[in-house]
Amino acid sequence: MKIGFIGMGIMGKPMALNLVKAGYDVTVSNRNMAKCEPLVAAGAKSGSYIEVAESCDVVITMLPNGPQVKSVMLGENGVAAHMKAGATFIDMSSINPVDSKALCEGVAAYGVEMLDAPVSGGEPKAIDGTLSIMVGGKQDVFDKYKEMLSAMGSSVVRCGDVGAGNTTKLANQIIVACNIQALAEALTLAQKAGVDPNLVFDAIRGGLAGSTVMNAKAPMMIAGNDKPGFKIDLHIKDLNNALDCAHSVGAPVPMTASVQEILQWMHNHESGNKDHSAIAQYYEYLSGIQIGR
Repeated sequence: MKIGFIGMGIMGKPMALNLVKAGYDVTVSNRNMAKCEPLVAAGAKSGSYIEVAESCDVVITMLPNGPQVKSVMLGENGVAAHMKAGATFIDMSSINPVDSKALCEGVAAYGVEMLDAPVSGGEPKAIDGTLSIMVGGKQDVFDKYKEMLSAMGSSVVRCGDVGAGNTTKLANQIIVACNIQALAEALTLAQKAGVDPNLVFDAIRGGLAGSTVMNAKAPMMIAGNDKPGFKIDLHIKDLNNALDCAHSVGAPVPMTASVQEILQWMHNHESGNKDHSAIAQYYEYLSGIQIGR
């Protein structure tokens, strides 16, 4: 199986590297080809988008949003037009499910199958290959590629037909965002009330309030570490997609809208490239304290 991987960003680079480490024949590509060099050093090949399309049995994209995926796959001289009939396109980007369905229809015109397979876990889990991968597509296509996807994730679950993967990802992003907001509020309350946020975290992490979000983000908030594992601007993009999807299907999402306003405030205050745990800095601005410091 020859795999093409387009998109060597924060997530794409380690994901492609794990495919190389698993022994797959991988050709990588990126708009800035210099970002492919570490993968080539690790044993991958590199090539243009068209070279990837023509030489690979499956093409994976990991790009910022739907418009970028559509441009690469279906735009002028797009990848899909150069893929072999019977090949498969796997989009691992986090995009609007409506876009996933449109992409599926577009690549089908060239005889190409599709899975939408967005991921959760951020850069740390992309690096160690323990991402959660939410997949939409035909059962037989999923079965064919599940083992390959498992080289990048510890959980690979088919959620339904194309679009179901990104619908599941939007649900995930709502839960993560609301957890981060609640955590920032709780630690701000503790600090303002004179209780050490470190002790609050230690006391409640094993109870019902405990979560993967808390374990990952509380130490960052307390240390003032806003190095991005997942950028605020990317979470804004995901929540915009969630709001668009919710409006189209009539689902009420008032908490999502509330968190989105805070994230947008962070973006407008030059914090869009910080980790989404930096939402704590919004509460620090309102309260005049710094959590844990």
